[in-house]
Amino acid sequence: MLRVRCLRGGSRGAEAAHYIGWRLRRVFTGWVQRSLQSTQAATASQNTCAADDNKATSPVPKDCPVCSYNEWDPLEEVIVGRAENACVPPFSVEVKANTYEKYWGFYQKFGGQSFPKDHVKKAIAEIEEMCNILKREGVIVKRPDPIDWSVKYKTPDFESTGMYAAMPRDILLVVGNEIIEAPMAWRARFFEYRAYRQIIKDYFNSGAKWTTAPKPTMADELYDQDYPIRSVEDRHKLAAQGKFVTTEFEPCFDAADFIRAGRDIFVQRSQVTNYMGIEWMRRHLAPDYRVHIISFKDPNPMHIDATFNIIGPGLVLSNPDRPCHQIELFKKAGWTVIRPPVPLIPDDHPLWMSSKWLSMNVLMLDEKRVMVDANETSIQKMFENLGISTIKVNIRHANSLGGGFHCWTCDIRRRGTLQSYFE
Repeated sequence: MLRVRCLRGGSRGAEAAHYIGWRLRRVFTGWVQRSLQSTQAATASQNTCAADDNKATSPVPKDCPVCSYNEWDPLEEVIVGRAENACVPPFSVEVKANTYEKYWGFYQKFGGQSFPKDHVKKAIAEIEEMCNILKREGVIVKRPDPIDWSVKYKTPDFESTGMYAAMPRDILLVVGNEIIEAPMAWRARFFEYRAYRQIIKDYFNSGAKWTTAPKPTMADELYDQDYPIRSVEDRHKLAAQGKFVTTEFEPCFDAADFIRAGRDIFVQRSQVTNYMGIEWMRRHLAPDYRVHIISFKDPNPMHIDATFNIIGPGLVLSNPDRPCHQIELFKKAGWTVIRPPVPLIPDDHPLWMSSKWLSMNVLMLDEKRVMVDANETSIQKMFENLGISTIKVNIRHANSLGGGFHCWTCDIRRRGTLQSYFE
């Protein structure tokens, strides 16, 4: 079975110590539980722990609308984000570390104000058409509430304005019948969860589990205030050294830094996801799920799905510009690794919050159907050569706000069962 363990900056000694400590904590916790609980409760606990040996876990309640284990089982229900009222985040240190230098002037000028209204209007129309196409494909579509993101807010530790509810993949992670609400790492996204609360309450009232990760204070200590970014070369050096703008002051993570393959969930340490956040997820999901840290040659890691996008059982798109350091482990496990073609998006198209590689940020409707950018003919041909039908949608203006199809959606229900793909 493939085990990709935390490298903690590349040290195998640190990896071993982390793993041994984790195992000892589990053994001690189990001993205490057996000492204090009744025989019946202990037996139930042993049955739960048996899931780590790939035995069946308790099934999701029959009538629960939330059930998704991977990125490719047949899609039945999805949340699609909104571009309405989208605002440029204030140009704080964590935003600077995640954006390209050529756009810094844009953030300094328009931070706290609306993205260009004409552009947003076109993005809204594109996403509406995307929702219509999903419905025609038989998928139930839910939308977050519209909110005025320009309102200023203040906590004991910082003040900011909001951003948007465009990317549900960033804030919500569905694992089985559980919706996990990410704590986020940008101050402009602190209250983003509010747009999704009514939807999640409805799912909870219908039987879903609902977990909110510990909300960070986002105090100054969470960020390296002197993070030395001057060029792409700086970013490469810092990322190679395992240095990021977020510190280990408190747990933080964006849900989009995780990607699911049944019992195995892969995550990267990034500018918005720290090791404390990853460790919280590891403990929360154990023993039924295994969380593995993987890393990439990426000068600006933030969200995994335009770098490493799992599209089928044992099938992954791996960005050729950002090679995975652990890719041989996937190949040895029998996975097929596909290098997507160079994106076709023109250089002059504004991408304020993302790279051109949104072309590989696709949404699988099932193993044989994929939603893909109508303009990206090269990747369409790649999918067709794989025997996968393409559903072509133009969301180029929506891309500018920071995401592709995978980002703009959070799959709530896929028709499938929990399996392990790393035997």
